[in-house]
Formats: sequence, structure tokens, C-alpha cells
Amino acid sequence: MTLQTIILAAGQGIRMRSSLPKVLHKIGGKSLLAHAYDLAMQLGDNSVNVIYGHGGNQVLAALGELKTEWTEQKEQLGTGHAVMQVAGWIDDASTVLILYGDVPLLKLETVNKLVGYADKKGMGLLTVDLHDPTGYGRIVRNESGNVVSIVEEKDATQGQRKIREANTGILAVNGELLKGWLNRLTNLNAQGEYYLTDIIALAVADGVYVHTTQPADETEVMGINNRMQLAQIERAYQMRHALALMERGISLLDPARFDLRGEIESNGQDVEIDVNVILEGKIKLGNRVKIGPNVVIKDSQIHDDTEIFANTVIESAIIGQGCRIGPFARIRPESNLGENAHIGNFVEIKKTSVGRGSKINHLSYIGDAIVGTGVNVGAGTITCNYDGANKHLTIIEDGAFIGSDTQLVAPVKVGRNATIGAGSTITKDAPQGELTLSRCKQVTIPGWQRPVKKKV
Repeated sequence: MTLQTIILAAGQGIRMRSSLPKVLHKIGGKSLLAHAYDLAMQLGDNSVNVIYGHGGNQVLAALGELKTEWTEQKEQLGTGHAVMQVAGWIDDASTVLILYGDVPLLKLETVNKLVGYADKKGMGLLTVDLHDPTGYGRIVRNESGNVVSIVEEKDATQGQRKIREANTGILAVNGELLKGWLNRLTNLNAQGEYYLTDIIALAVADGVYVHTTQPADETEVMGINNRMQLAQIERAYQMRHALALMERGISLLDPARFDLRGEIESNGQDVEIDVNVILEGKIKLGNRVKIGPNVVIKDSQIHDDTEIFANTVIESAIIGQGCRIGPFARIRPESNLGENAHIGNFVEIKKTSVGRGSKINHLSYIGDAIVGTGVNVGAGTITCNYDGANKHLTIIEDGAFIGSDTQLVAPVKVGRNATIGAGSTITKDAPQGELTLSRCKQVTIPGWQRPVKKKV
């Protein structure tokens, strides 16, 4: 079976009250349209065509690299009109799957079941039973329980509006049949639009059976039209992933206060994650990793037995085994911390490797540096790595001790087991095993009087 997927993504999303096209708003750190596209790409032998319209330039700029056809719907005259734009792209022998760019939580198993119904004698329609179906088209069945049509709410009678089975708009159908029905659509309705849902009545009239299936959870098919729905679907998305992570052995102290905006590629046993943690991009977590509250980690690896304390930010870094990070630390990209390294409160590390057992515990900035093993960096130390045009390297060799309030002006090297006296500004290499310092001579002026404010 050849599969062709059409993703409808042309709507303006007026109720979002945003200059950003609706399909570019994000769930779990990924745009709504990207969620639909990624689902389609999991279906194997599949070609995709995205129908875009409102904010088209923004959509193409954000997602133009996707491996899909792009078709513009210049006038938004309904879902049927949107699919008409790609009638020439549809192959007669293919199965056509219709998805929506603002429905991000649809599951693969639901779609696979739907696609299985589509052939020359039948089509698949995804419906959902809703406690309050207001705003949705209703599924109209005959006395035998077979689907005969879909009626949009604005065109429905009072009796039809009491029907709780709603249309999701998601369907699978043979390509030749779909093109024939598209040619027969009219816009004789309250909206003056071409409804794709009208093909259901045409299918019934042609003797094509309409198979229906429903998702395991109604959140799978919930579309997003406003900020409130966006927030609701975000929490549903996060809870889905939180439950999956707990099944994998990760302890979440409060699953309702956890955000995954990417994926945990692998995780060890007995990982513990406190509240309000945000994980972005691709994350790897070792055994017995503990992550404190309000931590943000992006595209990083955290190895066994490391603890990350509250309010720490880690981005594109490798954190070795047994490290202690934070609280209020920032580990910036291209940093690599060795085994049992300690990075303390209000310390920033950037593009730096820190050797095994080294400690940078307080109020320091270490950037563009190589720090050896067993190094102790005192409070208030900074590497002056930028001269206004270029970045320069600082090397601190094994066993060095850097006194508090030291400035290391790169390029500079501190030798093995060297000691730098507190309050020094080091502009030349400090030899190994020696004490190096630079200070003004301390002077006391006897009898000096502090100035007194003059009276006006």
C-alpha cells in the first residue's frame, strides 16, 4: 500500500491572538505542525504534502527543511477546498490520510488502525465521544448504526446537536475515490465553504462503507484554537511523557510539575527528578542521577551518581560521574566535567574542561579554559578570556591552587601544583610548584581622618 498524507495547516488561528501562525505555536518545545509531520513520517512508505496559507512565509521559514511537498491555499474556503489544491498530487491507487497541523497528540497506533480500513470498498473515519461536543461536527448514523453523514454544528438541527459522537476530521480513503468526491463537493451551507466532511455522505451514496474508530483518549484528537487549549494540551502532553518516564524507572517527585521539551535518549536506574525541572533537546541520564528543583538541562549527558542542585542551568555539556553541580550554577556549551568535579553556587563554566576532583565552588567565571585534576579555584576567580575581538585559552594544570578574587588574563598557564595568591591579576605564566601573586603594597596612614559632610 502506498500512503500519501495531507496535513491541513492553512488556518489563521484568530483566537490565538498572535502574529505567529497557529501551527507554529509549540507543545513540548516543538511546533504543532512538526508534531503532525513527525507522526506522518513514522508511517513508513509515506509521502507528505502540507497545505499552508496564513503566515505562509513564516511557516516556510520555520519548517521549510521538512521533507514534504508544500502547497499554498491562497484562499481559505474550507477543508474540502484545501484538499482540492492537491488533487493532482494524489495517486489513484494510494491511500490518502488526512491530518491536521493543530492536532499534536495523535498516536501512531490510532492512525495505523484507521489506515487499515481504507480500500476501494471502505474508508476509515476517526470519531470521538465528547461530554460537550460544542463546536464539532456530529456523526449521523442510521437505525442500523451505520454512518450516513457528518453535519457541522452551524448546519445541525436541535436534535443533531444532542449527538455526542463528534467528527475529528481525521480520515483515510482511497485516492481515486477521494478525487471523485472532491469534484462533487459544493459550498451550499451556512459558512459558504467546501466541507471535506461532505465526502462521507457521498461515500455512503456510492456504497462505500464508512468504518469508524476512536482514540484511546480524547486528548489525542483535541485541536488547538486558543491559548487556553494550548496550555491544556501542553499539560496532557507532559503528563503522557511523565507517566512513560516513570514506567522506565525515573522518579518524578511531582509529575504535574515536569516539562520534557525533547527526549531522554537513555536513562539509568534510580534517577530522581524534583519539581519544575525542564529537560530540552536530547538528554542522557546515568544511574542514580539526582536533579533538584527548578533545574534546566538542554542537550547534555549526566553520568552516574551526579547530583544537580536547585536552580542550575546546563546546556550542551557532559557532566562526569559523581559530580556536584550548583545550586545556582550555569554550565554553558562545550563544557566537560570530569569525575567528582564540584561546581558550586553562582559559578559559570563556558567551553571548559574540568579535571577529576577539581573544585570551583563559589562565585566564579571560568571560560575557554582547561582545568586539570585536583585543582581548587577560590571564590571570585575569573578567566579574562576575551580581548574585545578574540577568545584566548587559560590552562590550569593538575594540583594548582587559585586564591580568591584572582583574574587570569588569557592566554596564560598556571603550572602544576602552583599557588596563586588571593587578589592577584596574573598576566604571565605562573611556574609549577611556586607561589605567584601580584598585589600593591598594603599601607596604613596614621591619623587619617574621614571627610565630614559640609553643612549647607
